[in-house]
Amino acid sequence: MSIEHEKPTPRPHIHPHVKIVRHIVPDVQEPTTKTAKSSKDSFHKISQVVSNKLGSPYAFFIAILLVVVWASTGPLFDFSDTWQLVINTTTTIVTFLMVFAIQNTQNRDSRALQLKLNELIKASRGARTEFVDIEDLSDTELDVMQAQFKAMHDEIVEKKAKI
Repeated sequence: MSIEHEKPTPRPHIHPHVKIVRHIVPDVQEPTTKTAKSSKDSFHKISQVVSNKLGSPYAFFIAILLVVVWASTGPLFDFSDTWQLVINTTTTIVTFLMVFAIQNTQNRDSRALQLKLNELIKASRGARTEFVDIEDLSDTELDVMQAQFKAMHDEIVEKKAKI
């Protein structure tokens, strides 16, 4: 009599005390028209797709391949000004467009990170609430806060050294 044991299906590691909750934020009525919001969302989606695709190893490989092909055609075109202009114009246009796509994605990620940090500050009992919206402070005010944290860090290091 043989008993066959089935292997348990692998499950992702989930901590027993962690509950994953997805909050649904209700739409806020904005004075802008629906088409303005739609085009803003569309631009973000396009920017995100472009940033993800062009930031991939495949895109890098294709870029290297294009440069190699361009360089290898140099003798064919006698390294002419037009031949050089092709790569210069292409790279300038791609760089110009990528700046907007990357900046849009980075702005959104930064905003989301700030909101997450604000939520953590709000939830933490000992946190100073003046840290909410800290990104709006002047550079001088940020320098003062950085000096405060440097002093706290130095104090902790001093205490550890005495122990």
